[in-house]
Amino acid sequence: MKVLVTGASGMVGRNLVGYFNEKGVGTIPTDLSGWEVSGDLLDDRFVFSTLASQDFDAIVHLAAITEIRKTIEDPGLCFRVNCVGTLNMLELAKRKGVRRIVVASSANVFGAPKTNPVTEESPFDPRVPYDYSKVVSENMAMAFHKSAGLPISITRSWLLFGEYDQPTRATIRFIRACLRDEPLALYNGGKDTTSPSHAVNFAKLALSIINNERAVGEAFNFGGVGAVSIRELAETVKRLTGSKSELRLLPPRSELEKEPQISYPSIKKAQTLLGYSHELTLEQGLRRTIDWVKMQA
Repeated sequence: MKVLVTGASGMVGRNLVGYFNEKGVGTIPTDLSGWEVSGDLLDDRFVFSTLASQDFDAIVHLAAITEIRKTIEDPGLCFRVNCVGTLNMLELAKRKGVRRIVVASSANVFGAPKTNPVTEESPFDPRVPYDYSKVVSENMAMAFHKSAGLPISITRSWLLFGEYDQPTRATIRFIRACLRDEPLALYNGGKDTTSPSHAVNFAKLALSIINNERAVGEAFNFGGVGAVSIRELAETVKRLTGSKSELRLLPPRSELEKEPQISYPSIKKAQTLLGYSHELTLEQGLRRTIDWVKMQA
């Protein structure tokens, strides 16, 4: 089996390609640059000529603009990349007759949930262009499934972390600060709560989806085991690094952030339908990421 992976240069993509290769699953990584097969998913010639000429059995579509601020500043670019790019990949999947296309959505489609844990049946409540772009992408995927029989599956991830992560992301920031014994700034007292999980766990989920016919036409919420506040995440990183960093509990950065964001998923559907279980615990994932950050110093 060979899998086309879009957005392969990102943190999730690089971890997924590595995991698939370790499991003996061939990959064709692609992104705007950096790979043997590189190009723009908005370019019809690249998608329907270059990519279409490749030999693959499944697609994991990760490519997207994920930086929230950028999507607010340029919603047009957000919708072109996240929605038209997804549309092109769905059309490519249909033409190639793939056994599965995994479309990466986001926990952001649920906005600030009123109840937790969030299930696949929880109502959508998008707030910013990025959130809406993922709702559109999900609807397009289901349209291809229902009208053309395309074997799609959708994933909605909470906080993913791991090697190759951006330095501005919370987990990497905490690790780097702890390794230098620098203060950890926790806005709103670190009360915001999510469900962090290493990207390798997501890779295992994606492979489980590709290999299981019961995943066709289904969406799967995904995160770690249980809820973890940002303060708890910082404290865990501090403990694992043996750091002397001080936790600074700061007020919210704005009135909009005054009410803590508490959102974490139920992953029961993936567990029961696919027999999924995590490859790495939170601490194992953090230790692996800490080791990677040390190597970059």
